[in-house]
Amino acid sequence: MTSTTPLTGSIVALITPMLDDGSVDYAGLRKLVDWHIAEGTDCIGVVGTTGESPTVSVEEHCEIIRVSVEQAAKHTERFVPIMAGCGANSTAEAIELARYAKKVGAHSQLQVVPYYNRPTQEGQYLHFKKIIENVDLPMYLYNVPGRTVADMAHDTVMRLAQVDGIVGIKEATGNIERAQWLIKAVQDKGLNRAGNKSFGIYSGDDPTAVALMLCGGQGNISVTANIAPRKMHELCLAAVGGDVSTAMRLQFELMPLHKNLFVEANPIPVKWAAARMGLCGSAMRLPMTTLSTAAQGVLEQAMRVTGLLKD
Repeated sequence: MTSTTPLTGSIVALITPMLDDGSVDYAGLRKLVDWHIAEGTDCIGVVGTTGESPTVSVEEHCEIIRVSVEQAAKHTERFVPIMAGCGANSTAEAIELARYAKKVGAHSQLQVVPYYNRPTQEGQYLHFKKIIENVDLPMYLYNVPGRTVADMAHDTVMRLAQVDGIVGIKEATGNIERAQWLIKAVQDKGLNRAGNKSFGIYSGDDPTAVALMLCGGQGNISVTANIAPRKMHELCLAAVGGDVSTAMRLQFELMPLHKNLFVEANPIPVKWAAARMGLCGSAMRLPMTTLSTAAQGVLEQAMRVTGLLKD
């Protein structure tokens, strides 16, 4: 089995830049990878929700993973792993995406709870177990019931936490009490101790991420990191290290972004914000649309308050 030491720190849920004709901007993707590595991002997550995975083809999905791995590998001064979004509501498709990710050198796979078809808890367990049994690539589970409708129960997470190769979960419910119970269960099982099988818990909700990390989480899979990577890296470093005062200072600075990057459905606002900073174009594929004029003013103000825009 490939090394299964869980990641730590700020994992950006990377946007996928697109050209005005709707095609993927691979040159722009390479520049984003370069920028995140320079800015201190600890891991780059590609082709997830924020990367517009529902609207890219399978071929594009694979090429985004390949290009990202290739570009990150050019930075011999600092190793920054690529977490490849490989989720699908078909187990067979998820396996094929994971196989490709492993083939091109991704560090790990992110597997979301199957969406739309609403599997049972046993169906979820068997789905993830079958993927890891077929693809030797460290897996991070992803529970986001607000999007998938199906919710992964606490007991199911703990069953999967003990399966070889499943190394963590992106806990995106935003429910801190729920996260605390999960962290406690992991500690009670000894899954956070050196020499044992490890299982990491990561926030998938920027507003509550600092709380989860201060409670014992290992990092944040972040939308905000797309436009404030340095501060998110520093926040995660402080929070995971137990430096409450530094973590909260940075959290208070970033709160306007955490809030206003979700004034419309993700990734609409963050794509617009990245374009406003000159990081990429603002093009999106239908049914996603450009950020409304009213929301643009609100988000721009948040970007100014946090120092991202100075003109």
